[in-house]
Amino acid sequence: MSAPIRIVIGRIVLTGELFDTDCARRISGVLPIEAVPNTWGDEFYFEIPVRAERDDTATTKVKIGDIGYWPPGNALAIFFGPTPISNGPDPVPASEVNLVGKIFGDATVLKQEIAAEKIRIESA
Repeated sequence: MSAPIRIVIGRIVLTGELFDTDCARRISGVLPIEAVPNTWGDEFYFEIPVRAERDDTATTKVKIGDIGYWPPGNALAIFFGPTPISNGPDPVPASEVNLVGKIFGDATVLKQEIAAEKIRIESA
């Protein structure tokens, strides 16, 4: 069963879900997470206290609003627009991410908080 989440960054609060996968359940188990987000184009990423390998959801084909776990950096990645290696409007991660969740609604609003100093992911 998927787990409802809330993402708080600056003045923006979004809802979403973590999927019912082993990696996503491990992430859900360490919520809430607060971190200083790094940006890579229109992607926030930040290290989390979860260690996991690529799984059968691993892909470089992500969409705006997808949430991925990036194994090389033990990081959560939130995609809200093109990244530096995108060839169009879709984000492209630096390497494969495990798809662990998605944002409900318009994730592009995160562009308004590109300079945010803190992001919080919590159970909803």
